Amino acid sequence: MDASSATTMALRVSSSSSSSSSSSASFKPNKSLPFKFTTFRPPPQPTLLKSLKCIQTPPSSNPNPLKHPPPPPQNPISASPFSCSALTLSPSTSSQTAELVPLKLQTLISEFQSLAEPIDRVKRLLHYAALLPPFDDSARVDSNRVMGCTARVWLQADMDEEGKMRFAADSDSEITRGFCSCLVSVLDGASPEEVLLVKTDDLSSLNVGLPGAQRSRVNTWHNVLVSMQKKTKALVAQRQGAPPFEPFPSLVVTADGIQAKGSFAEAQARYLFPDESKVEELVNVLKEKKIGVVAHFYMDPEVQGILTAAQKHWPHIHISDSLVMADSAVNMAKAGCEYITVLGVDFMSENVRAILDQAGFEKVGVYRMSNERIGCSLADAASSPSYMSYLEAASRSPHSLHVVYINTSLETKAYAHEVVPTITCTSSNVVQTILQAFVQVPDANIWYGPDSYMGANIRELLQQMARMTDEEIAEIHPEHNRDSIRSLLPRLHYFQDGTCIVHHLFGNEVVDRIKEMYCDAYLTAHFEVPGEMFSLAMEAKRRGMGVVGSTQNILDFIKQRIQEALDRNVSEHLKFVLGTESGMVTSIVAAVRSLLGSARSGGAEINVEIVFPVSSDSVTTSSSSPDLNSVKLGDVILPVIPGVSSGEGCSINGGCASCPYMKMNSLTSLLKVCHHLPAGTNSTLSAYEASRFKLQTPNGKSVADVGCEPILHMRHFQASKKLPEKLISQIIHPSGDGNSVLLN
Repeated sequence: MDASSATTMALRVSSSSSSSSSSSASFKPNKSLPFKFTTFRPPPQPTLLKSLKCIQTPPSSNPNPLKHPPPPPQNPISASPFSCSALTLSPSTSSQTAELVPLKLQTLISEFQSLAEPIDRVKRLLHYAALLPPFDDSARVDSNRVMGCTARVWLQADMDEEGKMRFAADSDSEITRGFCSCLVSVLDGASPEEVLLVKTDDLSSLNVGLPGAQRSRVNTWHNVLVSMQKKTKALVAQRQGAPPFEPFPSLVVTADGIQAKGSFAEAQARYLFPDESKVEELVNVLKEKKIGVVAHFYMDPEVQGILTAAQKHWPHIHISDSLVMADSAVNMAKAGCEYITVLGVDFMSENVRAILDQAGFEKVGVYRMSNERIGCSLADAASSPSYMSYLEAASRSPHSLHVVYINTSLETKAYAHEVVPTITCTSSNVVQTILQAFVQVPDANIWYGPDSYMGANIRELLQQMARMTDEEIAEIHPEHNRDSIRSLLPRLHYFQDGTCIVHHLFGNEVVDRIKEMYCDAYLTAHFEVPGEMFSLAMEAKRRGMGVVGSTQNILDFIKQRIQEALDRNVSEHLKFVLGTESGMVTSIVAAVRSLLGSARSGGAEINVEIVFPVSSDSVTTSSSSPDLNSVKLGDVILPVIPGVSSGEGCSINGGCASCPYMKMNSLTSLLKVCHHLPAGTNSTLSAYEASRFKLQTPNGKSVADVGCEPILHMRHFQASKKLPEKLISQIIHPSGDGNSVLLN
């Protein structure tokens, strides 16, 4: 093969140009394009490439294949015109067939890297676009769409009789067609194993992009490759007769309605359109008694459905993550609410009570939703003797800072703060908190807890940063570089015995199914998920297809991607894997329907599918019912069947799609508490009231006062982007007292 053919890959060569002797052949431009290509002289050819010969299929007498490409074959899948993907090997290279795809890819990378200016790379890309054969209009269907690309991209795949992969692709963008042409030239005719061995990181060196848009261009390379690999896996499984993976349950949301797929999704969908009489009952009692409601995202779908509908009639209802709940309660108190009902676990109602007291609203009553303890596996881990031993070790290390997750009790925060200087964090600000701490105290020892998965994920994230360029690191934190990240890693510690039973669910089985069936979907993951799910979502994030963060980060990501689709005004089916507690779906569906409803006149049809990646052990059979028909609510048709019984979503193997503690906050309890207020001498509500901490720390201080200080440190950081000087002083000059505190 001549050097030009080996470099461009996608060119059909005639018999006169296949000789290996013309090593100095130059790149021939397509004269029909409105610009001139610069002459490209390829780098010295690898020895192996010199022994490769292009098969001339079909034979061509075309004197200039660039200017006058031959007509496409009848079936673009089974007979791709990229003839250099079918190669005969000399005896000396027959044992190195598996190296063919890496060599083709490396030659392509060398070609683009030799072009210093972005405009020259784009011109070369447009040349490749001109070589891509016409795409069958009948293949322009949703199942062939590549998600995550700014332009519309279609990809079709087949496996020929010899077990080789055949690809055809197209796009409504010429630049994206060029991407597709390059990837097809490398992988068309390859074995499934060769296709699957290519990593998205292998494409990062292609360095193709317009100024200001390079990230989206790189994402196109990556997302087309991921779709190629997904289709390859499916074809291999089909040929081997392997049973396909069962899809996860999901909800498909459109401007006109909601379709539930699977009994678990049907259980979630059941309460998205609540009983209006219940909504009216709740609104009336809230207005009459001036009651505010703060609820966590993970509430039961029935409760969230009622609350979402009630918000339209009573403004003092707020659904959020745990941090914002207390802030919302203060705003409600300022607006005149005399009572706050908290729908969450106990540490959330404790925080609301303490923050209200700090803000001067001691007379505002705070009520829980159960007369029993509403626990949390993560908060329980932070109150264990092993966690206090962990903090004891921290107190003996110089310049230690304890970064504690907000989802812990006030008592834990207070006792910890007397052992070692402590600041709280959320899943959305934990990385910035740690990075800033190392800036202000360069030799600090950081001790994160109690969530083991989040701790491991933070370490993994920082290890990835250590491999980035200084410029990329500066985008995350402007005062860090590769050397500083590497130096801090040995001084980052995390507790290794604390997990949330919900996020523990997303382990190997779930990840394997996502890789097989949803690798081309948008992946969302809470920072608390196990490492397998975290790594998968981080890989998706790098190509613009994922988010890792808090519940609010997940909601914002989904809204942003939907708005981008609406702005393109092109019909699309967007698929999001929900890597957190299923209760999030109520807020997601409400946001999705609001966005889709406001864009009805746009003309494009946008469908949004929310996928619940629940373990097969985490879904039980739904109960029987005489009424299995769809119901009409207003102008919306909602197909539902009764949901599974109480405790649905939990697995004996660990993990729940739905948090059993959060589900203790029922609509019945909320109405009961509201109707019985004011409590007065009513003993019925005494067990529901969130009482104040009357305990003192071992140093004789109020648990509420000391426990609130780490929260106030975090609020200072959020406002100023710096840790408060008081905390820095505590780190550098620890008092030394309280270093032997243990929880009973």
